[in-house]
Amino acid sequence: MKRRMLLTPIALAVAAPSLFAAGFQANEHSASGLGRAFSGEGAVADNASVLARNPAAMTLFDKAQFSGAISVVDPQVDITQTSPVNQTSKDVAPTQLVPGAYYISPINEQWAWGIGLFTNYGVATDYPDGIYAGDLAGDTSLITVSLNPNIAYRINESFSIGAGVNLTHAEAELTRHKGGLAPAFGSNNPSENLIGLKGDTFGYGWNIGALYEINDNNRLALTYRSSVDLEFKDGEFSSYDSGIANAPTVDGRLDVTLPSIWELSGYHKFAEKWALHYSWFRTEWSSFTELKATSPDCNDGTAGQCFFKKEDYSDNDRYSVGFTHYLSQDWTIRAGFALDKKAGKTTLSIPDTDRYWYSAGFTYQWNPKLSFDAGITYIHGKPGSFTEENAAGEVLTFDAKSSAAIGALQVNYVFD
Repeated sequence: MKRRMLLTPIALAVAAPSLFAAGFQANEHSASGLGRAFSGEGAVADNASVLARNPAAMTLFDKAQFSGAISVVDPQVDITQTSPVNQTSKDVAPTQLVPGAYYISPINEQWAWGIGLFTNYGVATDYPDGIYAGDLAGDTSLITVSLNPNIAYRINESFSIGAGVNLTHAEAELTRHKGGLAPAFGSNNPSENLIGLKGDTFGYGWNIGALYEINDNNRLALTYRSSVDLEFKDGEFSSYDSGIANAPTVDGRLDVTLPSIWELSGYHKFAEKWALHYSWFRTEWSSFTELKATSPDCNDGTAGQCFFKKEDYSDNDRYSVGFTHYLSQDWTIRAGFALDKKAGKTTLSIPDTDRYWYSAGFTYQWNPKLSFDAGITYIHGKPGSFTEENAAGEVLTFDAKSSAAIGALQVNYVFD
């Protein structure tokens, strides 16, 4: 049982939550998109950041364009353990910076290409070292970055298609502590380290998209981004209490799948200065069925297995709607609302819940080539209670509440 307890946090390491999208997803691709709650993202195509959502939309650009964005995510997540002890862990999700960069260039009237650098999954949690549930929650970080080259082809005046490949790099790191189980280790210090993990890997995937232009003012988009398999083959699994085959550090393997994504979106300019946009965004979390860590040095009852945990996840939906007001030649303002449905069972490592997005933003056209975007969002997470069982068989009860403020800035430049 001791070996099983020590390896449990390892499998949770690569499931570090963003906390403000379902599961451990990250939506912060652009400032313009943030200002409309990422509604209509595959069809709006107001700058090169559309590359993160729909490669087919590159055919809408008649000149090369670059967009670069930085988002600041400032979460407030408080977790209170209500039994068998009463402890509150405040602000367990640290502030994060999320960058993105995109370049689109037409080749001729039918072909265009582009490349993007952004993230779809990740972020972190940071619980106090001395909490009772220290073996279940501690310091956790997952960073993923995708390089995404794409090509697009205009079939006719109305229909375009596009495709790309995703080259994803991931880094995971965590520390867990003895917490309320410290006496079982002959210790009186719940803050003592119990286990650590550090690893990195590469994964590969692909994406496709289609754009249908009803006319100049109305268009629809459908996109798909494949899953990405991450294989942490040489992760350093460190036991600070010699719990893994009597060795302080072993090389192990942990496989995790980043789920595939569907998006259906639309853009409709219904008046000279007004447009409506919307999206249905579906993530296939049902593919996230288990977490299993393996090493020749482990045996949790099954030879070569360090840890196995069945996951309870379902495909989730995100619905968003927004509007754009073309105020003048220089100023564009936008707003949006989104409902991001819960994907999985709530845990300390992934405190998933329904989330409500309230967004606003603007574009300022500095000159014909240069423009700036800004966006802000307030996210309210539905509060709730959940339970987890630690390695000693105790059932721990928790209350969770969460909110976040997100701000983003972006620069767009059109080349001759």
